[in-house]
Amino acid sequence: MTTASTPTIALIGASGHGRRHRQNIADLGDRVRLVALGDIQDLPGETVPVYADHRRLLAEHKPDVVVICTPPHTHLPIALDAVHAGADLLLEKPPVLDLDAHARLTEALAATGRRCQVGFQALGSPTLPALAALELGPLTHIAVAGAWWRPSSYWTRAPWSGRRAADGALVNPFAHALMQALAIGAVRPPWTLELERFRSRDIEVDDTAALRLTPSSGPVVTVAVTLASTEFIAGDITVTGTRGSAHVVYPQDRLDGVVLPGRVSLLENLLSGDPLVAPLSRTLPFTALAAEIMAAPDPVPLTGVAHDDGIALPGIAGLVRTAAARHALLSEVGDLPCAN
Repeated sequence: MTTASTPTIALIGASGHGRRHRQNIADLGDRVRLVALGDIQDLPGETVPVYADHRRLLAEHKPDVVVICTPPHTHLPIALDAVHAGADLLLEKPPVLDLDAHARLTEALAATGRRCQVGFQALGSPTLPALAALELGPLTHIAVAGAWWRPSSYWTRAPWSGRRAADGALVNPFAHALMQALAIGAVRPPWTLELERFRSRDIEVDDTAALRLTPSSGPVVTVAVTLASTEFIAGDITVTGTRGSAHVVYPQDRLDGVVLPGRVSLLENLLSGDPLVAPLSRTLPFTALAAEIMAAPDPVPLTGVAHDDGIALPGIAGLVRTAAARHALLSEVGDLPCAN
């Protein structure tokens, strides 16, 4: 049973991935009250009001918390409107797309006293505190390997899909693993970035990529990922220190082969009033890196083979795994089928 003191929530961006947030809200039961949804699509059968204009939603309902799951390039204006309307935020990743936007939202949060949790679930993983307790010594390297399959429909799922300003394997699908690697190493700018971006589809962004990030202090971060693999690598992170190493698999909360219980719910953490697990400030390194990636030269086209509804790159999972193991770029461990 809800009461007058029950926190009210609005979800802006209720279709697509927003359905997962809708379920997360429903899972809280009577602890919260969903008062409105915002979406530019019709949502037939909804039992709460639906608004195409988020400003009208905010004005009429004044929710305590707003969950924002809209296209990345729309995050900043909606988030600014929401905090100025008195709401705390759960903002999907990537939170914003450049450091100027990050600074604007940071200033708005300070001015309004509102809080912003960013939807990097990896930061709520129990593997992070457990990893810190292993006493690996000063960290020297962090390596990420990921190989997934995404059909052609993935790149047409929304008008912004595959577009330079908002998407790409590093910035979107593998953003959780990338953010987790940055957090494990406490990596922050300045750094030197070596970046390779490739595409097997007719898109503006990378579906296969590698980077090597060398900060002024702290561990070197190497990432090799693809969305064009018939072999699956979940998102494996190898952490190496002067006194040992450990292996993390983010999606399963697995540390050295053991699945750890106790992942923190980002929405529950925000509602609790406790210190945030994924505050906007903690995501600044990701935003800085994402901005560099999106500003980089166009991806190099690759020639793949037809696979189901899309294109696959034969052997790419092996190259991804080798690149991560050697702290290398993809071009340093094998030949890629570059298109003429």
